[in-house]
Amino acid sequence: MNPWSKFWNWYENKILGSIIIIAIIQFIQIPHMVWNADIMLEAGIVSRVHPVIDWFLYGVDLIEIVSIINVGMIMFSLIKKKRQDKKQLEETT
Repeated sequence: MNPWSKFWNWYENKILGSIIIIAIIQFIQIPHMVWNADIMLEAGIVSRVHPVIDWFLYGVDLIEIVSIINVGMIMFSLIKKKRQDKKQLEETT
């Protein structure tokens, strides 16, 4: 088995963990969304209170990159599995 196939076999066994990571990242987005709305409305309740807090809440957007990659990998894995299942079904009939 080549390294690529080994990786996908390993990843398919860890999909639940991947979904948990995606969920955590999405929940982290909630304070960022409130902070961003505060900036857009120029209310100043949450935003611009302290530069470090603003930096962290702005940086949360970068965490989404992990989620985007992870969702793409899950989609690829599911499509690959569906194709394999279809191929096996065709071979048995």
